[in-house]
Amino acid sequence: MPTSLRAAVRLLLVLLLSHFVLACETNTIEPAYYGALEGTVVDGSSGSKPLANVVITTNPATTSFTTDAQGKFTLPNLLVGKYALSIRKTDYKTETVNVQVQEGTPTLVTVVMEKASGSNRRPNAPSNPTPANGAAGQPSRLTLKWRVTDPDAGDSLKSDVLIYESNSLDQKQVLTNSRDTVVTIDVKYNTTYFWQVTVRDKAGETVRGDVWRFQTSALPDNRYLYVREVGGNTDIYSSDNAGNNLTRLTTSAFLETAPQLSPTRDRIAYTSNATGRYQLYTMNRDGSDSRQITPGMIPVEGYGNYGLAYHWSPDGSQLIYASNDKLWRINRDGTGLVQVATAPAGRNFRECDWTAQSNRIIVQTVGTNIYDAEFYIMNADGSNLAKVIDNLPGRLDSPSFSIDGSRLLYSRDVDGYEQVSGRQLNGHIFMQKLDGTGVVDLSPPSTGSITGKPAGTNDLFPRFSPDGAKVIFVNVNNDGISVPEIWIMDLDGKNRAKLFANATLPDWK
Repeated sequence: MPTSLRAAVRLLLVLLLSHFVLACETNTIEPAYYGALEGTVVDGSSGSKPLANVVITTNPATTSFTTDAQGKFTLPNLLVGKYALSIRKTDYKTETVNVQVQEGTPTLVTVVMEKASGSNRRPNAPSNPTPANGAAGQPSRLTLKWRVTDPDAGDSLKSDVLIYESNSLDQKQVLTNSRDTVVTIDVKYNTTYFWQVTVRDKAGETVRGDVWRFQTSALPDNRYLYVREVGGNTDIYSSDNAGNNLTRLTTSAFLETAPQLSPTRDRIAYTSNATGRYQLYTMNRDGSDSRQITPGMIPVEGYGNYGLAYHWSPDGSQLIYASNDKLWRINRDGTGLVQVATAPAGRNFRECDWTAQSNRIIVQTVGTNIYDAEFYIMNADGSNLAKVIDNLPGRLDSPSFSIDGSRLLYSRDVDGYEQVSGRQLNGHIFMQKLDGTGVVDLSPPSTGSITGKPAGTNDLFPRFSPDGAKVIFVNVNNDGISVPEIWIMDLDGKNRAKLFANATLPDWK
């Protein structure tokens, strides 16, 4: 071989060797550290009697071991780390022990096993469901019941309950590890539900019951909507005039308020502060399919306006709502936002109504002081803004049209009380013609056999009934902390009757 070729070969070998050495240096393997586990298993009733032939397995998995005649076991050559030991023996309860294996010196552990009461037998399958399997016409709030038994007398049994809707894979656990055999749940109308009970005994043996089924009744035609506070949470409810078929429509931890059923009776509008500001939403009449329709930067807010200032259009295709000094119109699906009007300087829009007669809107405006209130009427396009009621002493609130659009309802504190908190002392409901004539006070005090407004209370939030023959309203003590009630009365203020306790902001269609 020529000298030059031998030199080239040597150079190539050197380069390859260098590359191999560098490669080895950059792929270092971390050393593995090992320890061991030594233990003893004893009988719990004696406290010291060793148990032989106990099976020990680990997680992470290694090899299965059994104890010797002295109840001892050894697990050598375990990688350092955490292990869960499962210890099993016939006629004893299975035990689980967590250990940390250290390097070098064996980790020591003592396990005490409790004798199972006799030879533990699995519980019987849950039975006797209520409602019965296949039951129909169930209410939206119902109580599930079942029976659990065990062949071992005196064994303590606990239940888990899963429920899910038809055409849905989403399961909801409504009861967990409970001795109860009853649970009350809220469900949707006109829906099929499946539910299953799993029962567990004190030895950890579990049995799943059959899958049972029930169907809820059709959605009732609840004509009343209102707001109710329960346990510090304010939500929207519906019911009939006797409070039956009571349905809770909202369930969030935020404040939902001011419900209004659309003129087409298919969607409910309401406001919520779930985003941190009051926005306008709509939902189905059973509370499903909730959708925010107002843009986040234009909320339903302003002076004294905490989600109150909105109303459906007469045909149910749109809504108007106030955001500070602007009145907006928006389609029911959240599209087509249009500014309708601007409030007079220094004022904000607040409560409003919209009548099909002459297609007009009435709106309350307020200054920075809630007692500085005025009512204006305008065309639906915002033109011809005209004042119909000037600022009066005390609070002036809640203007609404009669069905034919010829009269107004509103509330006013006749005592003229004004305080920074907005409190009222003697709120009355008034009815008048649009030209200011024919004013009628519908809240006179009780006289003789005629029941009127109780002293020390306020009549608030008036609205005409769907047939125009009555007025629905709220009565509440003027102390600012009492629970409100919803009442009805005739158009002359007579025949007052309470409809609902703990309820406010009614809508009746």
